[in-house]
Formats: sequence, C-alpha cells, structure tokens
Amino acid sequence: MPTPTHEHRRLSRPRVRPFIRRFGRGYVVCAPLVSAAIVSGAPRTLPAQAASVPTDAAVQAIIAPRVDAGRHAGIAVGIVTRDGQRRVIAYGPNAGVTPLDGKTVFEIGSITKTFTGALLAAMVKRGEVALDDPVAKYLPSGTVLPTRNGKVITLLDLATQSSGLPRLPGNLKPKANDNPYADYTVADMYAFLASYQLTRDPGAQYDYSNLGFGLLGHALALRAGTSFDDAVVSRVLSPLGMRDTRIALTTSMQQRLAPGHTDGGRRTANWDLPTLAGAGALRSTVNDMLTYIHASVDSTSKPLGQTLVLATAERRPASSRSSIGLAWNRVKSPSGQTIVWHNGGTGGYRTFTGYNAATGVGVVVLSNTANSVDEIGLHLLDASIPMPPIPKARKEIVLSATTLERYPGVFELAPTFTLTVTRDGTRLFAQATAQGMFEIFAEAEDEFFAKVADVQLTFTKDASGAVTGIVLHQGGQNIPGRRRP
Repeated sequence: MPTPTHEHRRLSRPRVRPFIRRFGRGYVVCAPLVSAAIVSGAPRTLPAQAASVPTDAAVQAIIAPRVDAGRHAGIAVGIVTRDGQRRVIAYGPNAGVTPLDGKTVFEIGSITKTFTGALLAAMVKRGEVALDDPVAKYLPSGTVLPTRNGKVITLLDLATQSSGLPRLPGNLKPKANDNPYADYTVADMYAFLASYQLTRDPGAQYDYSNLGFGLLGHALALRAGTSFDDAVVSRVLSPLGMRDTRIALTTSMQQRLAPGHTDGGRRTANWDLPTLAGAGALRSTVNDMLTYIHASVDSTSKPLGQTLVLATAERRPASSRSSIGLAWNRVKSPSGQTIVWHNGGTGGYRTFTGYNAATGVGVVVLSNTANSVDEIGLHLLDASIPMPPIPKARKEIVLSATTLERYPGVFELAPTFTLTVTRDGTRLFAQATAQGMFEIFAEAEDEFFAKVADVQLTFTKDASGAVTGIVLHQGGQNIPGRRRP
C-alpha cells in the first residue's frame, strides 16, 4: 500500500518525467505499473515449461550486489515451479534479523489486496456475495456512498480498481507520518464517503485506490460477521496452511520480523491499518507466499484452486496494455508471456509476487527496505524483462543548516512539470509533479542524490551565489530547470 510509501504511476513525458514510480510521503500502500498488452484470460491448463528456472547462483548474483550497495537491508527470494519444487535464496548480513530466510516475516503492503480479492472469490463461491452486488448492501443502514448517473459502486468495481474513489481519503490526517493509517477510523471513512463526489461513473475506468480496497475488505468482513483478519484466515489462509500470514503478529512471528527501513536506510516503524486493512495490513513470509502463489497457478489445486483462479482471471482493462483480475495485474512480457503479479510497499518494506502463466513458475521477493524489488521479480519470471543496472555507490556528507537553507524552492523543468524541494530540519526532500516525495542526500555542496532511484540533482547558482536553477540527472539525461520566483 502502500510511504509513508510508494506510488507507482505511468509517466507520460519520458524526457521530463523519467523517475519516481512509488515512494515518498504519499501514504500509498502500492500500485501497479508495467507496460504490457491486455491479456485475454486466465489459463485453465499450463503448457510445458518454456524457460529455465533461475539458479540459486543467478538469484544471488542479482540480490547480493543490491544489498551490498546499500539499496536494501536484506532481500529474500522464493521460486516455485509448476510441480511444486521450491527454493529460497536470501541475503542480508545486516538485515536486522537472524537468520534471514524463508521464515522471516515482512510487511507485504498491497499484496494484501490479492488476499482481499481471494476472500471475495471465496465468498462468491460460497454464495455469500455476488460480484455485482452494491457494496452498500453490506454496510450499516444509513451509510451514504457516492453514486454517479444512477450507477452505484459494486464489489467488482472495488476489486478491479474502477470504483471512481480516490487513491486516498481526503480526510486522512495522520498524527504520525511513520504510521499514517493507524488513527484512521471507520467513522472517518464513512464521513469521507458521504461527502465525496465521483468524477467518473463506477466501473468506467481503472484508477488505483487504496481507499477502495480498504472499503472492500471492510464490507466483506461485515458480511462475514467478523474482523477482516479473521475472515481472511478462516476462508483463505487456514485452508492453504498459511500459519505465518496474519495482521496481528504471533509471538513467533514477532521474533522473526525483519525490521523495516526507509528508502534512505533508516529504521522505521511498522504500519497499522485498522480500518483500511484490506488495502495493505498483512505480514507474511517467503515460505507462506510460495504456498499461496503456487496454489494460484493451478486451478486443480486443493482446496482453493478454483477460488484462486476466479481471483486471478481477467476482469477489466487497466490500460491499453494491461488488465486486472480481482486485484491481480495481468500483463504481457516482451517475449509475449503472460505475467500475473502484484507488488506492495509500506514505510519500511517493498514486496513482489507473481507467476508466469506460460511456464507455471511463481516468484516471491520480499525486502525490508522501501526501495522497489519489482524489477527483480519480473526479471526472474521472464528473463526478457531486463534488470536495470545497480546505481553507482555514492557517499553521503553532512551540510550545515545554513547551506541547506539555500535549496528549497519550486523548479520548473517543463511548463507542466516541476520539482519542489523542501527542508525538514537537517533533511532535504524533492517531489515531482503529481508524484510522491523522496529524500535527497548531499554528496557535495550543490550536488545531491536519491537512494530510491538512480537520480541526481545539481543546484545551479548565479554570480552572487544564489540558487537559481537545478539540473536533473537520470538515464543519461541532464534536464535543466529554473527556480520560480
């Protein structure tokens, strides 16, 4: 869900909007981003495996340099083949938990949404709800939900990110930025829903919403007559034998919890989502997630194969090149293979899981640092999806408060694209138009870098020494911008 967390967003101006897919203080549990063609549906049978499964050495060669370069405190990867053979490869000598392995617990953020989708599918299979039911049917009498042109929001609208609800409720005003959802109440959610006016009809367009999935989980829990956690446990997790996937940590899970780290490498708090649990509240392990993703691959698996294939099947388009099931993203890789996947992020974690529908291989990647692991998971599912290079190691220095005072301002890189630099004590942050905030670190006076992506910023000055502009460096481009008065 997601930063704070990260916001994945399609960037439409590649020369001036080349970075920042999901991070900063946007309080986003997660969101999908992959360029792909719309796929036609979930396969009921799997063809012969078409590609080799990455070796342990190949996986280690991917994750170890990223940990050693400081991008992640630790990374745990799981791979499961169509016939159920599984392997776990983990690396993180300073991850803050020993051992780092398949039993290590991580926050999984918006991967929770796929479990909310699975819960919906399970309740549909049991006849408790129908996909086209209005969500208001399962809320307390008198609850007011927005409508538009006579159309109401259905369970399917929520599950396919097409409800028309915003990414986050406008009345989310966290008392603590490092645990932003903790004090958001059901009364707060109902108040926002009653006041919100939809800008498009329900079901008309994909628009990622953490609020929508939080509402879906809440409604399903009310229908089940229990908490969201208990509903998911009884209908999805316990039938699959997933004992280490919970919202409330058991004593054993607490002992195996990998501490979260910000994108800059600082320890950070864990997140609590009492009201919007369906959007991103679960914690899990690689071992449990391998059980889940393998069961999702095969519609004949017991006991939930038919339920999980109902959740992964294509429902609606997400873009011109991708589609969505009940939370699950479906895209085509460069080699033409269908990848079914979801990612997640909270203030101190980034996660990925998915499977290749052609090969039957499933992958899980869990990290206890708020830097993306999507590229790792996608590449392991299909080698035709390239791995970006590891950003150059950079050394952070400390600048005086007087020096830092020079840099805050709004810098215009294009008529509709700006970079806003702000200061919070001894820390400096940047935020691009319509994207999340991210921290930048000094490596020299006037020279800064991001840790969340291979991005650098150079501040330019006039003859008097006043900062008048900025240059964004990324992907071989050097994009200048002037400081607005």
